[in-house]
Amino acid sequence: MGKSLDGKVALVTGAGQGLGRAEALYLASEGAAVVVNDLGASVEGEGRESKPAQAVVEEIKAAGGKAVAHGGDVSSYDDAKEMIDLAIKEFGDFHILINNAGILRDRMIFNITEGEWDAVVKVHLKGHFNTMRHACAYWREQSKHSGQPAYGRVVNTSSEAFLMGSPGQPNYAAAKAGIVGLTTSTAQAMAKYGVTSNAIAPRAATRMTEMFGMDKDEFAPENVAPLVGFLASPAAERISGQVFIVWGSQVSLLAPLRIEEKFETKGRWDYPRLADAMQPYFDKREPVTDGFIVKY
Repeated sequence: MGKSLDGKVALVTGAGQGLGRAEALYLASEGAAVVVNDLGASVEGEGRESKPAQAVVEEIKAAGGKAVAHGGDVSSYDDAKEMIDLAIKEFGDFHILINNAGILRDRMIFNITEGEWDAVVKVHLKGHFNTMRHACAYWREQSKHSGQPAYGRVVNTSSEAFLMGSPGQPNYAAAKAGIVGLTTSTAQAMAKYGVTSNAIAPRAATRMTEMFGMDKDEFAPENVAPLVGFLASPAAERISGQVFIVWGSQVSLLAPLRIEEKFETKGRWDYPRLADAMQPYFDKREPVTDGFIVKY
């Protein structure tokens, strides 16, 4: 019996450590050839080191898989294209894009600098766009040339920070919300070419979550990787434009945004009528906690 990703070629960004490493190893274990991308920077995005990516490549090869390292920066439009080009050059095709690379520059909104805002949005949101732009162009051209759907899978990494509005992460939360919008827009645009686009919001014990003291078993990155592998597989061809929370032994599918309540009046609203209609509704609501998410 063949493996689920036999013959497929994947790129995993930020794959030198943590979630990306677990995802790259899992995809390889399911038969995919993997481009392991990692800049080798610190959590804050500083420095550059080729060893982390190469170490993961060696792990994959030692287990009998195929892999090659790429040390480029996802926030560079040209570097992102090089990653896709490398996959095609080394392995003959390209099928799976896993966007995972990210950094942190945590600050409260009243303390954050322009540079701290720009750095996080550039790596997370622009970094996702850069690789997706080049991957989708490749798959669209493939589909147009063959007259058939291409095999394209995008799995992006968002965060529950965009849902709960992490108070010390205005840059990170905004970027992660943007990634969801980019994911669903791409799902709509690329459906006719055979490409799916989904996002995950993982809870995992990595360098970026050390301050939370998360349980290393329950929140192991290896608990997230199987969902990524499934979304990259042929079995997930009808799943697109979705967002999943994943951790431990749980996978939760988020519902699409919906209207909760309607307030209507005759003619045009004015302040007194808005106050009469809306104040009582919000006054009676109590916040409840669901996992890491605060709902009202």
